[in-house]
Amino acid sequence: MRILVVGKGGREHALVRALAESPGNPELFCFPGSDAIFELAKPVAADGLESLIEWMMAHAIDLCVAGEESYLVKGEGLANLCVRHGIPCWGPPKESAQLEASKEFAKEFLVRNGIPTARATATESLAAAVAAIGGKYPTVLKFDGLAAGKGVAVCPDETSAMVFLDEVFTRQRFGPGRVLVEDCLTGPEVSIFAAIVDDRYLIFTPARDYKRALDGDHGPNTGGMGAVASRQLVSKELLERIEEEIVVPTVAGLNREGLPYRGFLYFGLMLTPDGPQVIEYNCRFGDPECQAVMPLVNGDLAGFCLAGANGELRGDLISFDDGWSVCVILASAGYPENSRSGDVIRGLENTGDFRVYHAGTRKNADGIWETNGGRVLAVVSGAAALPEAVAKAHAAADLISFPGLQRRHDIGILHFD
Repeated sequence: MRILVVGKGGREHALVRALAESPGNPELFCFPGSDAIFELAKPVAADGLESLIEWMMAHAIDLCVAGEESYLVKGEGLANLCVRHGIPCWGPPKESAQLEASKEFAKEFLVRNGIPTARATATESLAAAVAAIGGKYPTVLKFDGLAAGKGVAVCPDETSAMVFLDEVFTRQRFGPGRVLVEDCLTGPEVSIFAAIVDDRYLIFTPARDYKRALDGDHGPNTGGMGAVASRQLVSKELLERIEEEIVVPTVAGLNREGLPYRGFLYFGLMLTPDGPQVIEYNCRFGDPECQAVMPLVNGDLAGFCLAGANGELRGDLISFDDGWSVCVILASAGYPENSRSGDVIRGLENTGDFRVYHAGTRKNADGIWETNGGRVLAVVSGAAALPEAVAKAHAAADLISFPGLQRRHDIGILHFD
């Protein structure tokens, strides 16, 4: 089997490694990829979606796996182009990927289908957003579009809200777009992932990420400074409630509204005192949750994704470890406001009962690994019990260093129950 993975970050590195470990020894390619990914997959000579499709056709690719969200909604859409040219794609078409690309689209879908979520108002100007907030804090502000994980702000007061609204409406940091003003929910968060094939689904291992930059859950929001994953993360009863109230009506809504879906769907949930509610959808695996979840997936992931892309849900091809997986992110100096590149990374030669996924790295002219982004590495380890998994992951993270390294030391230790 010849598989192309689209993306370049830590999530894609984890997916590529999981696919590489599938039986049958699939031949892997990646676009645009990274130096670390290219140690497992071959690079692709393409410069955009159209040329990528031409390359896949010329090289008889059996399956395209969408890792990075932007390609699903760029131009005509990756999955749409694949379908037109007869290439099986594990990832939704552009019209369905609006669940992630547009916060307003997702909110309207949730409301129409009676799925629990916070009340929100769509606004198209700074003045309208201020009026919608109405002096009620804390409030949640969401840019209606893709913003590389930086388009959502939980604002405790007017000052923080005005900073975000100025970025969006005045400076247009993310480009032109509207802002959703949303009620602020409270409670612990959990990430649920489902593989959806038309009207069927399979729920993967739940996860929880740590969004704040500093220990104790302080500091600015980030794309995620770590994650834990386990079937034990939520009770059987709670997972059944999430399935009944959120997953089932989402899949039914997609089918009822003519939104085809074959791929991973991420449910970002808040476990409020009134029950689970949807914060957001993502039309792919989360990052860094993917790095925590993938080591718990056993079996033939490549065969599972190919069958799904062809309309068959083959849950018999994979299984899930019942233990715990802990992911510790190592970030560069300046993150999340900015990031410093070019710092030499030491300790990657160390081996043991852990995995290291590359997110923002590159090899310099001397062939030495150095930083090349905000979140640099994800160090992951697992065990049957959470305390052992935590100890192993943090011990492994201790082996790696680079100037300006930032990391949280309470991943898996600080709980949000």
